[in-house]
Amino acid sequence: MTEADADDGAAAERDGPADNGHDHGGSHGSGGDAHDDHTHVAGEDHAHDDHHHHDVDSLGVAVVTVSSSRTLSDDPAGDTITATMEAADDEVVTRELIPDDYDRIEGTLDNLVGREDVDVVVTTGGTGVTPDDVTIEAAKRLFDKELPGFGELFRLLSYDEIGTKVVATRATAGIVDGVPVFCLPGSENAALLGAEAIISEQAGHIAGLAKRDE
Repeated sequence: MTEADADDGAAAERDGPADNGHDHGGSHGSGGDAHDDHTHVAGEDHAHDDHHHHDVDSLGVAVVTVSSSRTLSDDPAGDTITATMEAADDEVVTRELIPDDYDRIEGTLDNLVGREDVDVVVTTGGTGVTPDDVTIEAAKRLFDKELPGFGELFRLLSYDEIGTKVVATRATAGIVDGVPVFCLPGSENAALLGAEAIISEQAGHIAGLAKRDE
């Protein structure tokens, strides 16, 4: 299978927030400032802790490569996702390679989200615009909730590297039966970008929220 040009996306650098330069001194006096600052920070900490209370600390990850030409021994994108998630202290509990077939993709995803040891599914391949790129169609059929921000952020981070070619990738994510499913392009660079810059940072939080009421 030939992936779209957009599958050649690479990780973009991200800058931290700049100092806003606010001066908390002035006529209020040091005692008042200290009290106000303490109250504000305590409130923020409580809200942050409550919002992340359900985060999954160590994820069980299923990695699925969608390709009719590769094998598990020749799967650099799958290798990259596996290494990145394991470096984040998550466990890759299963890894599969399936052809570009709508029914196989849908059936595989449906089976994986039903496993007790799978908290997150990451697919690579089949997100372009060639006729056999059907990963997105198969995955979206299963989505209970779509996460459009994932694809938007992925394309934003890819833009500095590949420019307007990002329009040819349809990377996306969604929730299936309480399990986040992330669909990445099939290139090694795109897999690194998605897994390292987004999925490894947010998957535990999203997985916890998706299962919060269970």
